[in-house]
Parts: sequence; structure tokens; C-alpha cells
Amino acid sequence: MKKTKLTQSTTDLSRRSFLRYSLLGAAGFAFPFVLTPTKTWGQSKPKAGQKVKVAFCGIGARGEQVATGFGKTGMIEVVALCDTDMGAEQTAVIMKQYPNAKKFKDFRQMFDKMANEIEAVVICTPDFSHFPIAMQAMALGKHVYVEKPLAHTFQEVELLMAAAQKYKVVTQMGNQGHSGDNYFQFKAWTEAGIIKDITRINAHMNNPRRWHKLGSPTSLPNENTPIPATLDWDTWHTTKGFTSYSKKLDQGEWRSWYQFGNGALGDWGAHIIDTAHRFLDMGLPTEVGAVKLEGHNPFIFPRASTISFKFPERNSKPPVEIVWYDGVKNFPELPKNFGEAVEADDVPATSMGKVDKAKLPPGKEIYGKDITFKGGSHGTALSIIEPEQAAALKSKLPVYGKQAGVKTSAHDENFLLACQGVEQARSPFDISGPLSQVFCLGVIAQRLNTTLAFDRATKKITNNAEANQLLVGPPPRAGWESYYKL
Repeated sequence: MKKTKLTQSTTDLSRRSFLRYSLLGAAGFAFPFVLTPTKTWGQSKPKAGQKVKVAFCGIGARGEQVATGFGKTGMIEVVALCDTDMGAEQTAVIMKQYPNAKKFKDFRQMFDKMANEIEAVVICTPDFSHFPIAMQAMALGKHVYVEKPLAHTFQEVELLMAAAQKYKVVTQMGNQGHSGDNYFQFKAWTEAGIIKDITRINAHMNNPRRWHKLGSPTSLPNENTPIPATLDWDTWHTTKGFTSYSKKLDQGEWRSWYQFGNGALGDWGAHIIDTAHRFLDMGLPTEVGAVKLEGHNPFIFPRASTISFKFPERNSKPPVEIVWYDGVKNFPELPKNFGEAVEADDVPATSMGKVDKAKLPPGKEIYGKDITFKGGSHGTALSIIEPEQAAALKSKLPVYGKQAGVKTSAHDENFLLACQGVEQARSPFDISGPLSQVFCLGVIAQRLNTTLAFDRATKKITNNAEANQLLVGPPPRAGWESYYKL
């Protein structure tokens, strides 16, 4: 089939060409991935106790925080730094920290010139560009750590999972709480039968978001603002259709736009519902519905969203509904005896400022048959809401992790130990992938302001052809098609 050449924003595509290309992929993710490197490299296998040779892709803002954390482990040798804006203020800290690392603006050039010197790649670029970097790294036998969410579309996540399985590399998504107290507690309490018969989870993140200040745009930004001299704006787009430079897209602002971001769901969902999704064996939902959208717009995310995710019965576990709330005034109804909210103590600083402590901080309430739990985001442990249940179970609650005297590795350390063959990664793509796909489905429901019926077996949306095409999204721009072939 003839590919559509993309030189402008994907909003300029004709509907006919978009549907033709999207239907090819939506029919069952049939794109084979045939990354053909100019050289063939074997899988990198650092030994226990050896420093892992790491390349960082994306070293500003959140990338700086992640790179700093990895550096504190004392377990890495940084051999390469890559960022499309290597001369910017936000990349200066890491560049000064590793003056001997080779530096690149284009990850493709990095891999072409020094693939044999890299054992693992840490990816903290904008969410939409996670996919091609991770795919090429895995094809070259490199272990990959990818900040959440894994990718921009359902299909990209599907291909990342398939590539991880094919190339047998260590993978980890950067939902750091998945190595915190909540991980070990949820696992222990589920295995002990404390957390059981869960039928509903309310998850909420009510911080101000970038798009709240954008109003109701009628198109992507098209301001023809001069591109900063240090920025490789073309490479910044990776697989996405090219659009003119705007400060409304740069420096994290891309998260506001459907074309580039995954909204509050992609940003915070993996920090709030990851352990419930994993240890309650949720998998993929059968129905995803936009219950409430305040300020729905086809280009940016709503000012507030309430989204329902319904999961079927799984073995002996009853059906469960997750209801997601975002927006500064869009709060769930709290259970009786809720008490004080649980505030996470391991949330990194963000450009949007700290949570207003007078409001409900990011977290969740988990409703079982007899017990209700409350918890914060990231690695914050759960507590039992009902006083009588808490008192009755106090002596029966299993200890976990550090409580049991067991030394547990942090999330970045866990990944490096997995690269060395010492531990298993806690959030590999086969675990974090379906979780990321849940959020991709939620974004489609937001974007179309509708309810989706999803077939878990075929991985198709069965009641909305346009939504089913959005599982794949628009075609990659010319020159990037090979990343979608496996």
C-alpha cells in the first residue's frame, strides 16, 4: 500500500488518507518491525558488581531528576547523553555532571556511532518520543528504562511489549512507586487475603494542569515563533507529523495536546493505580466511558474529567470499576470515616507547583466487600478506613519489605540489578504495558467524549470505528515508518 507522505502537521492529513492508514494497523497491529541496523550487536550483559554503561536520552526537567537518581546508585558509567536541546539551560546540570560522556541531539546518530559502548538506555524524552528510541535500543540488544507512560498510542505499547519479548532485554517503566512500600504491601496483603473482593476504586489527581490556561483552541499552535538556536525541532518530533515551533508545545507544554500528550491519565495514572492493576490481575477493561468532561475540546485535554473503566470477573475476582477524577474541583465522594487524606512523601517536584494541602492530594480509595482502603500516590502505603476493621486486623496484617527486615532496592537500582541478572525488574513491559494501554483507552474516550466497548481478546474497540482507528493513531511521518514493523 502506498504510504502517505507527511511533511506538515497531522491535522493537515485528509480524513481519507488517515483512515486508510489507520485501518491497516487497527485490523490487528499488522505492521512488522524491521529495524535494520547498519551493524549487528549482541545483547549487552553486564555482570553482577560491574557498572552498567548507560546512555541517557532526555536530560532536562524530569530527565535531570531521573539521571541524578541513577547517578546516586553508584552503579552506572554514563557513556552518552542525548537531548534535542543540548545547549539549553535545563540540560546544563547533567552535561556538567558527565563532561566525558559523548553528546548527541539525535538518538539515531548516537546508536549508529556508539551502539557497542552502550548496555542500557534510560529514556526521559517527551512521552510521544519514547517509542522509537526504545524500539531501536531493544533491536540493538540494549536494556531500556522508559519513564511513564510507555508510549503515546495503544499500538505503540503493543509493539514495545512484543519487541521486549523478541529481543529478551530487561525493561522497566519509570513508575517509581512500583518499588516502594505500596508495592510490597499490596503484594503481601493480597496474598494474605486482606485485600480481596474489590469492586470499585476511586482514583484522583486534582492538581492544576498545563492545559487549564489554554482556553478552547481551534487548532494546534501555529505562531511561527523562531526556533531556539540550540533546539533540533525536527528531531524533537520523531515519528509525529511536523508542526511549527511554539512555546505552547515546548518544555513540557506538549502534554496538553492530544497530538503529543496523554494528559493527566498518562502523567499520573501509573503512580496511583499501578499496584491495584497488577495484583488484582485487571488486564484490559471491557468498557471505558467519559462520565464527565468539563471543557471538552478536540485539541487539548478537558479542564476536568471523570472516566469509568470497567473490568470483568477474573478467575475468582469479582468485576471491578475504576473511576478516575481529574480537575481542580472534580473530587470523588469520600467514604464515611475517611479521616485525613494520605499524602505521598516521594513525589518529585513538578513545574506546576506543590499540591494544595487543603485539598485532596493525589491518591485512591479501594472498596472491598468488608473493608475500604485509602492511599496516596507513588509508593505510599495503604491504610484501612473503618476503625473497627483496622483494630480487628491489626495483629493479622503481614509485614512486608523493610518492616520484615528485607533490604529492598529502589526503582532505578532494581533496573540496574536486573541488567546484571541479580534481580527481576518490577515494572517490565509485560506488566506496565497493559497498564499503559488502559490509559490510552481512557484518552480515546476523553478525546471523543464517548463510551467505548472493548474486546479484550481481539484488542479492538467494537462500537466505534473512529475510536478503533485511534488505537493506532495517524501514520508516522515519512522516514519513520520502519519503527512500526516487528
